[in-house]
Amino acid sequence: MALAKILVVDDDPAIRNLIQRFLSSKNYQVESAEDGKTALTAFEQFNPDLVILDVNLPDVLGYTLCQDMQNRTKVFVLMLTSRADEADKIRGFAQGADDYLTKPFSLGELEVRVAAILKRQRVVTAAEKQRLTFEKLVIDPERREVTLNNQLIPLTALEFDLLRFLASHPGRVWRRAELIQEVWDYDYVGDQRVVDVHIGQIRKKIEIDATQPILIQTVRGVGYKFEAPNLPEQSNS
Repeated sequence: MALAKILVVDDDPAIRNLIQRFLSSKNYQVESAEDGKTALTAFEQFNPDLVILDVNLPDVLGYTLCQDMQNRTKVFVLMLTSRADEADKIRGFAQGADDYLTKPFSLGELEVRVAAILKRQRVVTAAEKQRLTFEKLVIDPERREVTLNNQLIPLTALEFDLLRFLASHPGRVWRRAELIQEVWDYDYVGDQRVVDVHIGQIRKKIEIDATQPILIQTVRGVGYKFEAPNLPEQSNS
């Protein structure tokens, strides 16, 4: 199996080199960049599986770079920031970040977060590859594509994973903590509002009226459920 490729983008050489050396020792293939311009060049040439991205870069905001990179390849992104403000984390998730790590951080925590994100690249089973069709909404796990009325819906990697998971269990109510465990795939210790942010982003893209959602419904005091307009048709094609 090929080594997972990770691009580290941080303008602090001490942090950048520390992360690069540490992850290289864990058998990842690692490249690094000190600013947005260099990062984009490296991104195009290296084609990473994951980008570890500092929020504050000399020439661009990490949020903007995150969105730009994901628009190109739907790459996984782990944001780094020295600000612990929850609003900054919420903004990062809204821009498509898969995870968020606040400086200073331990290398052990970084290793866990990286492994959890990359685990979502695992080989899926035949059942997980089955296409889910709910009237005009089609979720194709093999292509990692969602179409609505035959139009491709642009979802981030995490938005896709969350929608596919909910749609795979229509009618079942999930607590936020359960969704984090199932979709993020580890015990996320931060604010569980990150789930609300991603649900809100998905609703804007697939609901007729995001303020009165039909497909992804809120169950007060509990969490969320996917309410199928009809029983899903499953297809391997």
